Amino acid sequence: MADLDPHLQAPARLKLVTMLSAVSEAEFAVVRDRLDVSDSVLSKHLSALGEAGYVRMHKGTHQGRRTTWIALTHRGRKALTSHVAVLRALIADVP
Repeated sequence: MADLDPHLQAPARLKLVTMLSAVSEAEFAVVRDRLDVSDSVLSKHLSALGEAGYVRMHKGTHQGRRTTWIALTHRGRKALTSHVAVLRALIADVP
């Protein structure tokens, strides 16, 4: 059996990539509010996921203000799919 992805083991990171898997991209503030974390906590998770090649970010303007947009990469989608498959295998025999 494959191993769990160490980049996705933190609950906030797993929630983050799961949220991003449902959209083409999301605004930093929306993600922060949905995860109920501070800017610095989200930035730290995004940095780690960015270094792994799981997310990409770009700056833009939304409603007249500068913002950061976040998207899950193809590599990130594959990692999430594999991670979820391992989780399902781990709990398959749980009554």
